[in-house]
Amino acid sequence: MVQRVAVIGAGVGGLVSVKCCLDEGLEPICFESSEDIGGIWRYTDSMDDSRVSVYHSIITNTSKEMSCFSDFPYPEDFPSYLPHSLVLEYFRMYARHFDLLRHIRFQTTVLSVRKRPDFTTSGQWEVVTKTNGVREFHVFDAVMVCTGHYQEPYLPLASFPGIESHFKGQHLHSREYRDVQVFRGKRVLVVGIGNTGGDLSVELSRVAAKVFLSTRSNTWVISRVSDHGFPCDMVGTTRFNHFLDWLLPSALTRRIRFRRFNSWFNHTNYGLASSKSSKFKMIINEELPFCLLSGTVVLKPNVKEFTENSAVFEDGTTEENIDVVLFATGYNFSFPFLEESVRSVIDDNRSLYKCIFPPQLEKPTLAIIGLIQLTGSIMVGSEMQARWVTGVFAGWNKLPPPSRMMADVLKRKPPVKRNTSERENLKMSFISYMDEIAACAGVKPSMLRLLLTDPQLALAVFFGPCSPYQFRLVGRGKWSGARAAILTQWQRTLKPLRTRVVDDNSDSSCGWHWMYLLALPAALSAGFLFSKYLQPGWSPQAG
Repeated sequence: MVQRVAVIGAGVGGLVSVKCCLDEGLEPICFESSEDIGGIWRYTDSMDDSRVSVYHSIITNTSKEMSCFSDFPYPEDFPSYLPHSLVLEYFRMYARHFDLLRHIRFQTTVLSVRKRPDFTTSGQWEVVTKTNGVREFHVFDAVMVCTGHYQEPYLPLASFPGIESHFKGQHLHSREYRDVQVFRGKRVLVVGIGNTGGDLSVELSRVAAKVFLSTRSNTWVISRVSDHGFPCDMVGTTRFNHFLDWLLPSALTRRIRFRRFNSWFNHTNYGLASSKSSKFKMIINEELPFCLLSGTVVLKPNVKEFTENSAVFEDGTTEENIDVVLFATGYNFSFPFLEESVRSVIDDNRSLYKCIFPPQLEKPTLAIIGLIQLTGSIMVGSEMQARWVTGVFAGWNKLPPPSRMMADVLKRKPPVKRNTSERENLKMSFISYMDEIAACAGVKPSMLRLLLTDPQLALAVFFGPCSPYQFRLVGRGKWSGARAAILTQWQRTLKPLRTRVVDDNSDSSCGWHWMYLLALPAALSAGFLFSKYLQPGWSPQAG
């Protein structure tokens, strides 16, 4: 029987894991190597330690209503998109509200996590930690690893001939980026067009003499601001849109999506993406198109090689007098404290059952929290993982036998191991994954039942944003404020904008009511299809 749980890391995953352990009556002890909570969201100017943090100018890509903890909304006066300081303030509020800090041991490094000799029967782990130079030995019934996947900078210098042997300028990873003024007047080449590469290119363009942005992939750029000025994830991440994606042919949904992307600006004209390509990625950046249009950022293909002071690209062009090369090439994850027999089988999240449990273990008492990338908020996904995991530890939820978990892992895992620089193997649909784990935890809302018992809420759940509160409507951990939170989420979105109120005589409420009424048959059909065809094959509840 699980009672004592070790939680490694006090970032997003660690905080929700401690809270979920307490909800289930377990006894968590969280080990955090630094002096504070927040993980990567606790920005610091210092480069003295090895911890990774966000860059100073970062703004969240997911809105507050779509990235909050499911039973603890952001304050209504917080803006929809947040700087790191407000995200960290929110974490502190969460930790205080649920009294989490007393369960965290700061400045404590986990050195090793190993199975006990009787693991096959007890499922227990030996954990060795170090605090102020003093080692401690612990025994835990279960372990939750919450160190995430932003751990070790991925710096593929071998893929860029000449960068180390010939190039005389400076090269660095985006992890080392702190002060934009260091780049004033310089010619900078940014390698990689993920969200970080796009953000830093825009910021550098304000002080650098010239910024070049090198990419090898098709990239669609979208704005945080969507229809009628609402956050794009609240408008786009809905169960109705998810249902259409499931219902319509993939070629048609791709064409619709590309046409919508190009309605803002033609990505082919900017050299960013072609609608003919089936392989692509998306980044969120409102300013990058204007920087390209104004010439302060110049898009380039992949780098072929470096000379002493220039970069030669695969299309044969050359840019001279490059002062700095900034690699925005992402991160690798690692778990050096796990024993080799466990660590060696975790290639990526597809090596894990539901991206959480190593299926080879005789006892399911080790869980990896947050090793995911979703089309929505990783904070929300990590919380859902922690709710299910602690339910398993407490005996409320059951896992299939190891052989069945292994079969599921092999079915989902690609037959060929991908290059470590590719992160597609971590990317998953937000709604699909949330519903999958929620079903395992017994907290997935039933659309058909909602339509029969609370039509107003059902329409808001199906056609409105798939916000975290939906997963507090039923099951263990049900929150009495979930219904009200769902029905008032648009008001909280608008609240921080009401700093100057103007008259508006238009009344669209009647139109919305008619839309809901006309949509009711479609919602009923959708609810039936979801309940009939999308139920998981394995019942997660304890028998």
